[in-house]
Amino acid sequence: MKRYCMIIELKSEKLEEYKKLHTAVWPGVLNTIKQCNISNYSIFLRQMPDGKHYLFSYFEYLGNDFEADMAKMAADESTQKWWDICKPLQKPLPGLDEDQWWADTEEVFHYG
Repeated sequence: MKRYCMIIELKSEKLEEYKKLHTAVWPGVLNTIKQCNISNYSIFLRQMPDGKHYLFSYFEYLGNDFEADMAKMAADESTQKWWDICKPLQKPLPGLDEDQWWADTEEVFHYG
């Protein structure tokens, strides 16, 4: 099992819309997450001192081929439609590659 944490900015004017969307994530999206060997998926929200809101996602990957599972997720029609709704609410962090949306983080400590 490998843990992942990623960060993205949430457009402040889209805060309530994003929160509302995530009170009822589509069953097809949740099923794809499970089929792609992801568990314990959480998204946390924090307003930072700069006034901007940031989302922190955490999940555990239980599979053997992360790239293949992420390609499978990206190919899922329901997930693509979900992303089409969510992406305009978010803003990638500066300095990412063109094909990156959420910024990866480095795990520096884990206990348990």
